[in-house]
Amino acid sequence: MTLELFGHPFSSYTWKALIPLYETGTPFEFRVLDAEFPENGAALAAHWPVGKFPVLVDGGNVIVESSIIVEHVAPHFVPDDRDAAREVRMLDRIFDNHVMNMMQQVVLAAIVHGRDSDEVAKARATCATALDKIYGWLDARLAGRTWAAGDDFGLADCAGAPSLFYADWVHPIAPEFATLRAYRARLLARPSMARCVDGARPYRHYFPLGAPDRD
Repeated sequence: MTLELFGHPFSSYTWKALIPLYETGTPFEFRVLDAEFPENGAALAAHWPVGKFPVLVDGGNVIVESSIIVEHVAPHFVPDDRDAAREVRMLDRIFDNHVMNMMQQVVLAAIVHGRDSDEVAKARATCATALDKIYGWLDARLAGRTWAAGDDFGLADCAGAPSLFYADWVHPIAPEFATLRAYRARLLARPSMARCVDGARPYRHYFPLGAPDRD
């Protein structure tokens, strides 16, 4: 039975689930959650009443939460070695919680209050301080590494790719963080990530802060 992925082409967490599917060449049906396809929303609600996405349906298994979807599709993206696995999972959570979720606070403020509102200005200030701290930490942590946790592309990179893509739109990575900027560029050049970016281009007008004319 073909896997079904419920999500949206412009969603950062959907990208995180799409990347391992593309990396492994796993056949799947992309059930896009958009007003154009109301049947997909109804099917998602039947599988997962919380309604958040992405959600992967694999036969009788309904798998929620993007990190778990990555491990289900590509178990080799988390190494068997305990210490190496801890590093991968730690970086996965850092990208989600300290980069992606921080960036999304500004996006949410723009959706609710408008991008020129005082609320967005306050969220930007908080976001800038937090992101500069984590950008600096990541820049040092990634020194000498090709991918987030070393030489092998894995779970942490599936999280890093969309989080750094959108975070750099909201609060650009400063030139002084050259290692992190180079890592983001390598992620963008990866075919699986490039496929996500290209698939999302028709939806860039959705970005409430105004999508920059780059990437």
